[in-house]
Amino acid sequence: MREIDTGQIVQAVKEMCLEANYDLGPDMMRAFGQALEREESPIGQEVLRQLIENANIARQERVPMCQDCGVTMVFAEIGQDVHIAGGYFLDAINEGVRQGYQDGYLRKSILNDPIHRVNTKDNTPAVIHLEMATGDRLKLIVAPKGGGAENMIQMRMLKPSDGVEGIKRLVLETVAKAGPNPCPPIILGVGIGGTFEKAALISKKALFRKIGTPHPDPDIAALEKDLLEAVNALGIGPLGFGGRVTALAVHAEVFACHLVSLPVAVSINCHAHRHQERIL
Repeated sequence: MREIDTGQIVQAVKEMCLEANYDLGPDMMRAFGQALEREESPIGQEVLRQLIENANIARQERVPMCQDCGVTMVFAEIGQDVHIAGGYFLDAINEGVRQGYQDGYLRKSILNDPIHRVNTKDNTPAVIHLEMATGDRLKLIVAPKGGGAENMIQMRMLKPSDGVEGIKRLVLETVAKAGPNPCPPIILGVGIGGTFEKAALISKKALFRKIGTPHPDPDIAALEKDLLEAVNALGIGPLGFGGRVTALAVHAEVFACHLVSLPVAVSINCHAHRHQERIL
């Protein structure tokens, strides 16, 4: 049994909240550069250049790359041989979020509930997803998620007879309806299977795969490739000004499902594709 103190968790989450808002990952920076080479629209090219400049300024000056510092999603994978000591695990995560958003002067966007709508003033509570694993490690992913992209997510219980073509229709319908609202170029996570909530969860987790890394199943990888081409053929372009690059990547994940079901969720992340990972 390996012991991890909650103080370590607080510090790690605090640091990840800051780093996620300041530092866009190298895979995203490469994807921006590749998109700039592919984009034919002059306005789209200029938008991409500005997004690259914006990301560089955020990294160098330690300021948020986007004014919407998002709802803080935390994905925690806890090894079965880990013992959390010194306090309650979920309290430690929220304390790390609280410190990160306060000390970093990050915008606080979280309301106490959707009816009374009073700002909690520290961006807590975080949305926390827990998963058990083998071993004695604690893996944390902190992912600030902006409201513009989150509002464009769709989930639908398709019929099995809808098949792959039905999945494609839903993805294209979702992106077309979203238009410029999620601040493209976007990353798409497609969750297929499970149940209503499982499809949504795996669609979110799919977002954090390294940009452009294909699914290990060749059929799923082929679906990702087809979807990326079809989405970019919509012509929405960077920030909705038109062009060839609407999405930088489509990542799909699948899970077992009931024989009468075909749940599909489509998650969208904006060009500020923020996330940080730590293993304690």
